[in-house]
Amino acid sequence: MEYLKRRYGAEKFIAYFQAFTNTYADVDTLKARYDEALLNKDVIGLSIGTRPDCITDEILALIYTYTKKYHVWVEYGLQSIHDRTLQLVNRGHDYDSFEDAVIRTKNRGGIKICVHVILGLPGEDRNDMMETARTVSSMGIDGIKLHHLYIAKDTAMAEDYANGNIKILKVEEYVSLACDFLERISPDIVVQRLVGDTHGDSLIAPVWKATKGEIFAAITNELKHRNSYQGSKYTPSYPALP
Repeated sequence: MEYLKRRYGAEKFIAYFQAFTNTYADVDTLKARYDEALLNKDVIGLSIGTRPDCITDEILALIYTYTKKYHVWVEYGLQSIHDRTLQLVNRGHDYDSFEDAVIRTKNRGGIKICVHVILGLPGEDRNDMMETARTVSSMGIDGIKLHHLYIAKDTAMAEDYANGNIKILKVEEYVSLACDFLERISPDIVVQRLVGDTHGDSLIAPVWKATKGEIFAAITNELKHRNSYQGSKYTPSYPALP
């Protein structure tokens, strides 16, 4: 945190439980970990990444207790609303489990919801991805993180990619799809991420020469070129959660 304070002038922080599934433990263990993160007076909130099939009502009740004093987010890895895609990429959960998790989280009140979506998943076309955009936007979520599909070493997808069974987006294609996606989500949704990345030398593809900053700029410029913006094609009447 001291480094971030010096470099960016940051004063307050949200503790991000990012890697793996951060609700996959008993309540006492989770409470101890969350409490430890909040010991620093400069930490004003929690952001807890998890899977939609790994959130019980008991754990939601624990997370809710922090909302009285802190900013609290739960981040659900959805990636796509299409069950055929979730099965193909071996997510291990279906769309219904995601919808159930969102409903139960929203019913608690006070917990903000962020959803992770991947553009360019195997077997999906533009219409599939835009259907995901419209559906998640209709659910009343608070934030979204967009990622492009990348292939990492020592994964099942790496073998499929090597065999020519997976097409990877070019940076120009991703920029266009990201803009299409942004146009179809509510302007009230906070876009917390526009592109993902890998760590170390695990990346196989795509090897884009553009930096994150250049991709952000390309998305901004494309929206300007279209004379468009987030929510310009948003449909509030799209079927929402019951």
